[in-house]
Amino acid sequence: MRIPQAISQISKRNRHSLGFSLVEVMVSMAIGGVGIVALYGSLGMGTNMLQSSRENLRATQILVEKMETLRLYTFDQVCSNGFIPLTFSIPFDPQWQTSSTNASSSVTFSGRVIVTNAPVAASYQSDLKLITVDLTWTSGALVRHRDLSTLVSRHGLQTYIY
Repeated sequence: MRIPQAISQISKRNRHSLGFSLVEVMVSMAIGGVGIVALYGSLGMGTNMLQSSRENLRATQILVEKMETLRLYTFDQVCSNGFIPLTFSIPFDPQWQTSSTNASSSVTFSGRVIVTNAPVAASYQSDLKLITVDLTWTSGALVRHRDLSTLVSRHGLQTYIY
């Protein structure tokens, strides 16, 4: 049986159900358009979340690096004025000066080190200092902030001889 003959045998009532109407096509195009817009929106949001996670991880690395450096100082070095640099600035990419084509090099972390007396009411208060490393950076239009604090003792780990 040939196709033209098969179409001619279909009654006029059933011919209208052979294809899609214009309304059905428009509704399916609208549903598809909403799906595509949602897909691109989720890709953009995922990219932003990934960049934010990278910046948070880098901030944590910087904070830990500064704390590990401070841990190696003696108590007298921590207490002396000018021995510890109180402000610093670190780029997102440690090799930023050599790689000017890196897109993430626009993020710069600004930090400060705050050395204060420990907030304890004990007889050893004069032998204890509170050190806080405070870090801020701008990500897009948002200013982000992280900090890390520790206590340093006169007779702490830095005097341990092994």
